[in-house]
Amino acid sequence: MVNLYISVLRTVVPLLVGWVVTAVGAFGVDADSTAVTAGVGALVTAVYYAVFRALEEWAAKQEWKPLRLVAGVLLGWARPPEYPARAAAGASAPAAVPPPDAAPGRPA
Repeated sequence: MVNLYISVLRTVVPLLVGWVVTAVGAFGVDADSTAVTAGVGALVTAVYYAVFRALEEWAAKQEWKPLRLVAGVLLGWARPPEYPARAAAGASAPAAVPPPDAAPGRPA
């Protein structure tokens, strides 16, 4: 479920930012029909993406491979994105690195 949320955010946020920048006309705030069209296009794209990503995720949980494949193809790639899980806090802390000016055998 986290991968679904992340992937939708990574698509929707740039679409919305692009629309806002277009709509405010570099902060001149002159929203014409082109800006409104761009906003509607961004909204339709975001809804399309969210629906098919959710469908793809649901099909994976139901182990319904044909539906998962179709939803993935309609998104441009047959497999959903996978984001690495974050390591647990303190699971493998990196070893302390001495400062570059510390001489070997001398405490830092």
